[in-house]
Amino acid sequence: MPVARPPRPGLSPGGADALAADALSGQPPPLWPAVSGRLRALRKAHPWLVDSLLVAALEVITLIGVVHRGGNVWWIGILDQALILPLVLRRRSPSGVFAFLAAVALIQWLAGERLPSDLSLLIALYTVAAHQPRRRALLAAAVLEIGVVLAAARFAPAGGVLGSLIFLSGLVATALFSGMTLRTRRAYLAFVVDRALRLERERDQQARLAATAERTRIAREMHDIVAHSLSVMVTLADGAAAAHATDPHQSVSAMRDVSATGRQALTEMRRLLGVLRDDDDTAADAQLAPPPGLPQLDELVSQVRGTGLPVQLTMTGQPAAMPPAQQTVVYRVVQEALTNAIKHGRDVSEVRVSLRWTDGRVEVTVTDDGAPCAEGAASQSPGHGLTGMRERVSLYGGQVDAGPRSVGGWRVHAQLGVDRAVDR
Repeated sequence: MPVARPPRPGLSPGGADALAADALSGQPPPLWPAVSGRLRALRKAHPWLVDSLLVAALEVITLIGVVHRGGNVWWIGILDQALILPLVLRRRSPSGVFAFLAAVALIQWLAGERLPSDLSLLIALYTVAAHQPRRRALLAAAVLEIGVVLAAARFAPAGGVLGSLIFLSGLVATALFSGMTLRTRRAYLAFVVDRALRLERERDQQARLAATAERTRIAREMHDIVAHSLSVMVTLADGAAAAHATDPHQSVSAMRDVSATGRQALTEMRRLLGVLRDDDDTAADAQLAPPPGLPQLDELVSQVRGTGLPVQLTMTGQPAAMPPAQQTVVYRVVQEALTNAIKHGRDVSEVRVSLRWTDGRVEVTVTDDGAPCAEGAASQSPGHGLTGMRERVSLYGGQVDAGPRSVGGWRVHAQLGVDRAVDR
C-alpha cells in the first residue's frame, strides 16, 4: 500500500500532491504543474534571484516606455529607478519599501509624469498583503487608493476619470486580495503542518504510554503466576523430600500436588503469552480461558493448604456482582498475600483470609501469626508483589496497607470500590 510522503521543500502541497499522484499512476506530469512547482522551488530557494529577475523585467518595460515617449529628461530616469530598484528589498521590509515607493509616486504625480514603473506600487502592495498583518495591508491599500484617485483625476489612463478610477481600483483590489489570499493560505498550511506534527507526537506518546502500561501489566501477571506457583512448588517439594523416608505415600501425594501446580501455572502462562502472539487464532483461544476470580479462591486456598500452611477463608456481608476484571484483582491480592506468607513467614500456625462486603466496597484482609524472615526482606522492601497489588487496586480507587501486626505476624489489608458497571 503506498504511503503518502510530505511535499518536497519548495513545493506547495497542491503541486506536490498533483506530482505525487502522477508519479504513482505512471503518467507523465502535466507541463504547467511541473513548471509551477519548479518556479515555487526556485522562489523559496533563491528569493533574491527572483526579485532581481522581477526588477530586470520592470527595467525592460521602463526602457520600452522611455523609447516610446522619447526625450532625454534625466530626472525621469531617476524616478523610474527609484520606483524599481527598492523592490529588491521588498521581502526584508515590505512596509518600508511600500512607503518609499508611495512617496516617490507622489513626487511623480506632482511632476505630472506617467511612468510604466508605477507597476512597482502594485507589487509592493501585494508583498505587504502577503507578509504583513491585515490591518497594515488595508492601510497600504487605502494609501494606494488615494493615489488611484489622484492619478485618475489628473492622467485618466483609461480615457476617462470614472473608467480610469474603476480600472485602477480593480488593479489595487486584485493585488490586495491576491496577497491576502497567499498569506491566509500560507498560515493555513503552517497550521496544518503544525497540527500534523502535534498529532504525530501525541500518537507516539500514546503508543509509548500504552506499551509501558502493557509491559507493566504483563510483568505484574508474570510475577503473580510465577512467584506464587514456584513458592507452592518449592514448599511441596521440600515437604515431599522430608516425608520420603517416613511416609512415602504422603511424599507421593505432595509430588502430585507439585505436578498439578506446575500444570496450572503453565496453563496461566500459556493464556497470558498467547494474547501476545501474532497468530489471531492462538490469541483468541488464549482469551477464551477466563482469568481467575472469586470462584477460584477456594481452589487457591486448598492449594496453599497442601503446602502444610493452615488457611481459613471467611466471607461476610452480601457479595456484590463484580466484573471479571475486578474479581481478578481480589484474587491476585489474596494470592500475593498467601505467597508472601509462604516465602517470608516463619513458624506460621494460622493464616486468615477475610472478604467483607459493605455498601459499595469490598475489603480484603490476610493475616498470619508468624514472624518475618530472618533477613527482614518482607518488612524492609516492598518488592514487586506489593507494588503490583497497589497498582491493581488503584485502578478501582482503592488502597493497600501492608505491615507487621502489633501482636505478631503480618497483615495485608486492601479495600476497593465495587464496580457494578460493565467490565473495563
